[in-house]
Formats: sequence, structure tokens, C-alpha cells
Amino acid sequence: MKITSGITIFLLAFLLPYKSGSQEKSLESFLSDSSMFYASVSLCIADATSGQTILDHNSGKSLIPGSVVKLISSASALELLGPYHTFKTSLGYTGIFNKRTGRLAGNIVIKGGGDPALGSKNFADHYGDFLMSWIEEIKKLGIKRIDGKIITDDSYYDYQPVPPKWLWEDPGNYYGAGVYGLSVFDNTYEIHFKTSSRGTPAVITKVVPGECGSDLSNRLLAEGNTDKGYVFAAPYSKNGWIAGTIPVNRDEFILKASITDPPLLLAEILCRKLDSAGIIISGTPTTTRLENPALDEETFLIDETVSPPLKDIIEILNHESVNLYAEHLVKELGKLFRDKGSTSSGIEVIKQYLDDSGISSAGLFIEDGSGLSPLNALNSREFVNFLLHMKKNGKYFTELISSLPDAGKEGTLKNYFKDPVFDSNLKAKSGSMTRIRSYAGYFTTLSGKEVVFSIIINNYTGTTRKIISGIEEILKETILHK
Repeated sequence: MKITSGITIFLLAFLLPYKSGSQEKSLESFLSDSSMFYASVSLCIADATSGQTILDHNSGKSLIPGSVVKLISSASALELLGPYHTFKTSLGYTGIFNKRTGRLAGNIVIKGGGDPALGSKNFADHYGDFLMSWIEEIKKLGIKRIDGKIITDDSYYDYQPVPPKWLWEDPGNYYGAGVYGLSVFDNTYEIHFKTSSRGTPAVITKVVPGECGSDLSNRLLAEGNTDKGYVFAAPYSKNGWIAGTIPVNRDEFILKASITDPPLLLAEILCRKLDSAGIIISGTPTTTRLENPALDEETFLIDETVSPPLKDIIEILNHESVNLYAEHLVKELGKLFRDKGSTSSGIEVIKQYLDDSGISSAGLFIEDGSGLSPLNALNSREFVNFLLHMKKNGKYFTELISSLPDAGKEGTLKNYFKDPVFDSNLKAKSGSMTRIRSYAGYFTTLSGKEVVFSIIINNYTGTTRKIISGIEEILKETILHK
């Protein structure tokens, strides 16, 4: 049956206000919930084509964003370095090598080139057993005895691994691992525990790799069923402590801690493996930071290990929210564009890129590349402007958006936004810290309108699940009614 034009106009006049009103009602309901009584919210949803605002609440208010900062650092790196930028780690030797006797009167030198993923389990297929490959190349050369040392040259970046504005509880744990000119194994090691009844000490059963067995005072207790254990240790230190609680009655429970001196660890591991392979080494493994040995003499290349392309690293970075990779990219930007591999110089490069892109930095306070610092602050209005710029003008927007996890399916969004309305429709970066939740990304409404959004919430009470449910309802209403 045909509907007359008059009836159509009537229906549209009746339905459209309801659609807009229902969306605002979801926001109003969310903000009026008791869990939001002390909270601050900055929210902006905009049409990705026109840039017109669809929904706004305090979008100019700058709040602590958490890991959505990674969208800025990864996008800036993609645009400035290109998706196929790689990092190189070289293995070489100095001194005089006697091929007849197999004696090297000199040092084996591993020179870092800022690779964030060397030996990472995230790229196991790419790197394989790179240490055994190095050893095979050394043996192939004919080296049987080294009258010298294994030296790692980690001078590619500065010697300040951790951004100065991080909390003290972070750097000793895997998510707070520092950035070094020569990083390895995600700068992470495992501490294995066995626990028994409530209140009893957690017993360390092993450490992997074993060379990471630094002098940590163990104050960890068994309690409840959740992980509240922390490692407190500073970069380059050999001492620290483990505190808090881990679940009771576990035959094995693993805490992941940050390697405090990855360059030295790599030198020690290679030294041990060479010894096991029958190659004699007279000296003790060391690093340029510790001894500052003269490495200005000619180095003869033995082997070179090249990282995956930047786009692959960024895909893991944003899917799994890897702080280490984001911080590496900041230092790489500083190294290549300011000739200084430091966090501060990298942030300068990012801010310059934002200024050149027309993004106002007046309400953007960036202290690191990962969002781990509680002194970062962003507002949703400029973040949306940034996302709009990337979609309209980004040379590598395809690589950027493919690095974001699909709602309800993968990465940090695997357990959220599982309503069918989000299926294959929403790609976003999440951010979470204590009493902080944020999301930013892209989706398409049922009418086919492409949308960008940013929402940052600080100091909510109640459960995180309840907060996420409220966010889901706001975005769901936008998808259904815009």
C-alpha cells in the first residue's frame, strides 16, 4: 500500500524529535546516575563528513584520558615516519680477528637502533630465535675465542628510560617498562609464585629469564582471588621489592615485571649462550652506559636484525594498548626530527605536528606517548578534531584505523560493545586507569552516516562495567537514530 506524502511528512515530524530526544535522554540518564555524582565528563560526537557536532557535553573540558593518548602518538608516528619505517639492531665486532686461530682480540658489539619489539612474543614468527641466529653467524665467521667482552651499545636514545611524570608504582611492572636504545623481550620478565592460604607469604619458585633474578625483597602475601601485586624497582637498579597480594592456593601464579636494564641483560644472555656453544669469552658482559668504552674504532658487521614495519607494530600497540611501543615511538620521533632520542623532544615533534594540522594544543597537555601519566589531559572537542583531520587528510588513515580493535571482538574491546548494533561497525581506542575511562574512534550509523567520537570520564564511583554500559547506550542511540 502506498503512503501519501502528507502522511509521510506527519510521520517524519513525529519520529525525528523522538530520535534526537532519545539520544539526549541516554546521556541525561547516564549523567544523573549516582556513580557519576563526583565525576567529570568531556564528550563530543561529530559527523565525520561535515564535522558538524551531533552530541556535546563539556567538550572543551580537559580531563585525564588514559591510553587514548596512544592514538595521537601512533597516528603522528605513522604520518611522520611512514608505515614501512623499520628499526635495525646490528651485531658486529671490533679489534683484530685471526681467521686461522679463530681468536678475536676485541669485542662483540650489539648496537641498538630503537627497536621496540626485538624478541617480543608478539612477533615470534618475525624474529624467530634471533639470538641463535646471531650465534650461528659468529660461528660461521670462525670465531672460537673472544679476548674481550660482549658490549651492548644502547646510546641510540637517552639514558632516561621512564617519563618523569609517571607514578612510582608503575616502572617496576611490565606495563611501566622503560624505553632503551636497545630494548628486548618487551623489557618484561616473569616471576613465578606458589601460594597457599590467606595471609601466608607467596613463595617465588622461578624467574624467567633467570638472569633477571635481581635482589627483590618479597613482601607479597596470598589474599582473595584477584591480582593486586606490584613490583617496585627503578630503571638500572638491581634492588627493589614486591608488595601487595595475589590469589590464594595457586600452584603457579605469574607476575610480569619490567627488566630494569635490558641492554645489560641481552649482553649477559648472549655471553652465556656463546659459552654454551663452546666459544670462550674472557671479559664480563657490559654496556656503553656502564663503562663508556671507546666504540669509535671500526666495527665489522656480522649480522643485522630488522624489525617488522611500523604499521605492524602500531597494530599491536593499539589492539593491545602496549605502553612500551608508544613510548618508543615518541623517542624515535625525537631522535629523527630533533636529533635527540628523549621523551621531551618527541613530544615537541608531536605538538608541532598537531599545530601544523590545525589542532589547537591549548587544551592538550601531553607528558608521554602511552597515556600512563596522570598529568596528561585532553578535551574531547580537540580530540574529535584530530580524528577528523586523520580521516580527511591523513596519508595513512587506512593503516591507522586498521590498527584499532573491532568492538566486541578483539584487543582491549573484546569484552565490551558486544551488542549486535556495534558488530563490524565500531573501531576505537580505549583508555583506563583508576576511576578513569575513555574511548575515541569511528563508527557508522544505520543511516550510513560516518561518525567520530571521544568521551573521557574522570572520578566515577561504582563499577566500571556500569560506566561502560552507559557509554554503550549513548553510542548505540547515535547509531540507531542519526
